[in-house]
Amino acid sequence: QVQLVESGGGSVQAGGSLRLSCAASGGTDSSLAMGWFRQAPGKKREFVAAISWSGSMTYYTDSVKGRFTISKDNAKNTVYLQMNSLKPEDTAVYYCAASILSIPTTTTAGDYWGHGTQVTVSS
Repeated sequence: QVQLVESGGGSVQAGGSLRLSCAASGGTDSSLAMGWFRQAPGKKREFVAAISWSGSMTYYTDSVKGRFTISKDNAKNTVYLQMNSLKPEDTAVYYCAASILSIPTTTTAGDYWGHGTQVTVSS
């Protein structure tokens, strides 16, 4: 059973930056593709970014392209989300997801989920 623990959330002013981390443990000998999702109050959980196990392929939702960067350190079993030029509409709980058989670009593709970390961007 894979456990995912997110960290790095917080409060920041618009235009600022944050880096989220997601550490995977337990069963990480499997080749895991990883992704980030977010859920704002009253809204559905949405895809943000994803990366293949090797790190050679990355995917982003249009609203974060050019501002967010996903990366992966397989030696540390950790995936990162560097978030720059943050906007108030980026405010949400950010969740890490892992998938064995596919790249998690939809909520149904995530086999394992973290508990989330809050990101708040003030104007």
